[in-house]
Amino acid sequence: MEQALPYKGKDYDVIVVGAGHAGSEAALAAARMGNKTLLITISLEMVAFMPCNPSIGGPAKGIVVREIDALGGEMGKNIDKTYVQMRMLNTGKGPAVRALRAQADKHAYHAEMKHTIEKEPNLTLRQGVVDSLIVEDGVCKGVVTNTGAHYGAKTVVLTVGTAARGKIIIGELQYESGPNNSKAAMKLSGNLEELGFELKRFKTGTPPRVDGTTINYAETEEQLGDAEPNHFSFTTPDSDYLLLKDQLSCWLTYTNEDTHKLIRDNLDRAPMFAGTIKGVGPRYCPSIEDKIVRFADKSRHQLFLEPEGRNTDEWYVQGLSTSLPEEVQQQIVHSIKGLENAEMMRPGYAIEYDVVAPYQLRPTLETKLVKNLYTAGQTNGTSGYEEAAGQGMLAGINAGLRALGKDPLILKRSDAYIGVMVDDLVTKGTNEPYRLLTSRAEYRLILRHDNADLRLTEMGHEIGLISDERYEAMLAKRHEVEAEEARLASIRIKPNEAVNAFLAENGQKPLKDGVLASEFLRRPEVKYADLLQFIPAADHELDRRVIEQVEIQIKYDGYIKKAEQKVERLKKMEAKKIPDRIDYDAIDGLATEAHQKLNKIRPETIAQASRISGINPADIAILSVYIQQGKIAKLKAAQ
Repeated sequence: MEQALPYKGKDYDVIVVGAGHAGSEAALAAARMGNKTLLITISLEMVAFMPCNPSIGGPAKGIVVREIDALGGEMGKNIDKTYVQMRMLNTGKGPAVRALRAQADKHAYHAEMKHTIEKEPNLTLRQGVVDSLIVEDGVCKGVVTNTGAHYGAKTVVLTVGTAARGKIIIGELQYESGPNNSKAAMKLSGNLEELGFELKRFKTGTPPRVDGTTINYAETEEQLGDAEPNHFSFTTPDSDYLLLKDQLSCWLTYTNEDTHKLIRDNLDRAPMFAGTIKGVGPRYCPSIEDKIVRFADKSRHQLFLEPEGRNTDEWYVQGLSTSLPEEVQQQIVHSIKGLENAEMMRPGYAIEYDVVAPYQLRPTLETKLVKNLYTAGQTNGTSGYEEAAGQGMLAGINAGLRALGKDPLILKRSDAYIGVMVDDLVTKGTNEPYRLLTSRAEYRLILRHDNADLRLTEMGHEIGLISDERYEAMLAKRHEVEAEEARLASIRIKPNEAVNAFLAENGQKPLKDGVLASEFLRRPEVKYADLLQFIPAADHELDRRVIEQVEIQIKYDGYIKKAEQKVERLKKMEAKKIPDRIDYDAIDGLATEAHQKLNKIRPETIAQASRISGINPADIAILSVYIQQGKIAKLKAAQ
């Protein structure tokens, strides 16, 4: 095969490779910070595309979208412009696990994000395939494309996702491909291996798409969007909730015994059971074949029929991810209630791809092997658009800060779900596609979707991604919350007929003595609106988001303070830095496993070291004493 002749392209401050959800956020962040940025991607038709389910948000994921928005990112704004249905999940549970989820018009989402990128002054969008990196003396200096272009840069961010040596598998059929039959990136992985990176092979998949005009909706259960306005972006006003009256419904149906028999009868042709698939798949989003085998006692599994957009009849069958042969998929679809006559427009498929083992990254998402090279998204072994976008945001910020000669941004576990995810990846690694869950966050009561702006807007402002106006608005909101909390802590509610009648209606004992309004609000059955029956209203009307904060902060005050105390203790450990040049082999007393893990991960703080699996408290104590005594003179030869 003949090669293109090399030529010198332009130089940039930051180059981002891949324009999925990670790459889009990375490039926008770097450019908006003032860096001349190149975003180069295999296909312009795949910018911020949704090759899997057409939705944004959900438990933990929806909080990440809010965090991206609070830092100055685009995903929240983009879905607010292009959703077809919006719902708040887990409303019957505590605030720590509530999260928004939106059905997206996947084509409008892609088009809107692409246009946003095209309009950004410092950002150049270009179609191309990156085959290799330009690395000199361990420092990344740019990229080389398959057309021979050599683009120079101060920093490079790789977000190549499932295109990295991608292979699509449908039954016995296999072929090189990126997601949605786009071109695969076949050479870059080899270049990374030559540079010394350890790569892993992961797998994900999608379900069939069916023609919505051939669905019998009468045989399914309608799933409506919320009647009340809500948004992912803190900048979207309620008055812009224009799609509220024009939401599209989703529909619920189920697999059945006929479906399960079809799958069991064809397991010999299922690539994941026939040994065809070598990559490790996502535990929390298994294929329908895997579900039937693992949960053989279940008589049915939920399936959600989701519209892919307003101007298409393609519907996504969520829960039916499969790589069975196409003709088997058709039979499976027809076995399902409501889909007996459905026309399959696209078969489901599995896709295998390469990932960079994430223990090779710093908390900034810069690689340890090559300076000024950052990776983000599915390249780091995660699954999900939101996880990818969150990493892309952080990698783009840090690549941009490095290009500007500024200190990096590190998000701690107590700062954001993005910080939880990145710490999990770089400290523990992952042996399967990583998915964020609320259970992964030990400080989830203070990492809520409702307070992401109060947590992160200041950081976004400091790095130049949040305007002065938006920052001042956040400070005003914080002041209003604090002022109303103080007001409620100064007003007493006295026992009277109205108060005791209200308590009786709610099955509570009557008041005998006066209580502070804040104490009264702590009762589970009392809402802020109820409180206003018995005390004067604030001197001006409070925004619903301010009221939400006041209610949560007061009701969960004790739990929040306990979490904050733990965070303060964590900060002391995070402040104990581990010198880069430390020689772990020179530390006597460490367990063998500790030597191995510390040498592999090379944590940056004592706190990070304590979270490495296999490192026990005794190892941490020995390490701490070693550092405190300044015994780091013995350096590795490479240093």
